[in-house]
Amino acid sequence: MSTLRTINDVPVLMCAAEGEVIAGEREALDCIGNAGYQGAQWVVIPAGRFDESFFRLGTRVAGAIIQKFVQYRMGIVVLGDISRHIEASSALRDFVRECNRGTQTWFLADEAELRERLAGAEA
Repeated sequence: MSTLRTINDVPVLMCAAEGEVIAGEREALDCIGNAGYQGAQWVVIPAGRFDESFFRLGTRVAGAIIQKFVQYRMGIVVLGDISRHIEASSALRDFVRECNRGTQTWFLADEAELRERLAGAEA
């Protein structure tokens, strides 16, 4: 279940914590299609919805999923605590840092951080 919300004048599709595991491009395209249909500019997906392989960069799952969002010009937010994954992988830590510097893909801790980012994006 997903709900469309407006945060700082930006339409955001908030995916529920429960639901299909996002394990690859097919699930990413489902999210993108749903978001586009509802007029969202961003999709916020709880970190727990991603398959564990997403957080192991060697699997290339994260790259394939994020590439789909880039192709369709849809922002993606991985929302929640991913500290255990970051502690286990310096490559993932670097990847997250680089993503968070950009305007397309963010790894954020909570909705308060999302509101701050979206406010800054509009400024």
